[in-house]
Amino acid sequence: MTDHYVSKEKIEELKETLRILKTEKRIDIADRLKRAKEFGDLSENFEYAQAKEDQEKVEREILQLEDLVKNSQIITKPRNKNIVSVGLTITLQTDQKKNCTFTIVGSQEADPSANKISNISPIGKELIGKKVGDHIQVKTPKGTISYTILKIE
Repeated sequence: MTDHYVSKEKIEELKETLRILKTEKRIDIADRLKRAKEFGDLSENFEYAQAKEDQEKVEREILQLEDLVKNSQIITKPRNKNIVSVGLTITLQTDQKKNCTFTIVGSQEADPSANKISNISPIGKELIGKKVGDHIQVKTPKGTISYTILKIE
């Protein structure tokens, strides 16, 4: 099973980025290469070397995005909201009786400042498959934190 979970919006954003790279960026680099070749000796041509380097970078990014789009699973709200899975929002209580809420997303959309955690993060991994009332422990740089699942939605 894939670890690449993305929202419908994110997959569209990735496809648009891919389109821009394959068209606009490739055309721009081809133009830069053509202009650089006009300067003559390519062995000492900084503009040519830079354009070739940029071309390699764009082609690598295209391959990575194509792979990501091809191998990603679009997040849908699970029917079973009794078990933690990607796409659900989880309310937890720490061992210090503080409540926190996280939405489990794929790694491409993780944003801890917006309470979106990745399914492959330490806490995300521990939460997947758990139920309300279950306890988990997560090792952090500051020590182990215990959580109790209060709500899944």
